[in-house]
Amino acid sequence: MNDPAFRFSAVVLAAGSSSRMGGPNKLLLPVQGEPLVRRTVRTVLAAGVQEAVVVTGHQAREVMRVLADLPVTLQPNLRHEDGQMRSVAAGVAALARATDAILVCPGDLPLLTAADVAELMDAYAAHADHSIVIPRHGGQRGNPIVFAAAYAPEVAAGRRLVGCRKLAAQYPEETWYHDAVHDRFTTDLDTPADYERVLQRLAEPVEA
Repeated sequence: MNDPAFRFSAVVLAAGSSSRMGGPNKLLLPVQGEPLVRRTVRTVLAAGVQEAVVVTGHQAREVMRVLADLPVTLQPNLRHEDGQMRSVAAGVAALARATDAILVCPGDLPLLTAADVAELMDAYAAHADHSIVIPRHGGQRGNPIVFAAAYAPEVAAGRRLVGCRKLAAQYPEETWYHDAVHDRFTTDLDTPADYERVLQRLAEPVEA
């Protein structure tokens, strides 16, 4: 259950070109009857964030169309080809409400649940002496990540490169690793083989 003393905002990254997918935009591929990006955004919203910004870029019109009825701010990133960090900066800059922490979530986490996101937010609230929380499973870093809103001006200006490896390397004393018992934080979708594996897993009984 989310700590009401903490306000969380979210940035969902949906600007990438899906180059490893070999054609289709992975964010628009159907997962259990809805486009992957819509599934991810709905998951983040259901976790209880107070505000969500979705950063679009590649095939922005199509991505915006599948999210049109959701309570999110759609933020175009015209320089999305410059890399993911540009999208993070654009999303953080577009946040309008006062917040305590910002959750940055790639749009391609097909197994992620609202309970998983809430678990990560709770981990942040429980470790107030750390300003960055990164999920981890089996030694592998995952997503989303959460960082203190105090970093927002620097992130929006592009002075802090928000990524798991960079944050952990630059600010190890500020980073708390949330060790999960499942791999939903570390399962993303980049290739056709990934997509097939995800569809197969989702067709099987859900395990904790």
